Amino acid sequence: MATYIYETIPQTEGEAPKRFEIKQSMRDAALTNHPETGVPVRRVITGGAGLMGVGQTAPVSSGGGGHCGTGCGCH
Repeated sequence: MATYIYETIPQTEGEAPKRFEIKQSMRDAALTNHPETGVPVRRVITGGAGLMGVGQTAPVSSGGGGHCGTGCGCH
């Protein structure tokens, strides 16, 4: 089960969206309404936990001369 963040879609001018979390299967469709209140909602995309490539680091170039210095291979 994944935890997703949703926020309410304001229905009146000046109304602030309210965020909440809900656990859903990745196979479940995104919610369109709050499960308790029925208010329209949208899924919020947030930054990940940075787990992709854990344990792998890119080499860093220490020189200048046209290198970006991030190990991207642009030299």
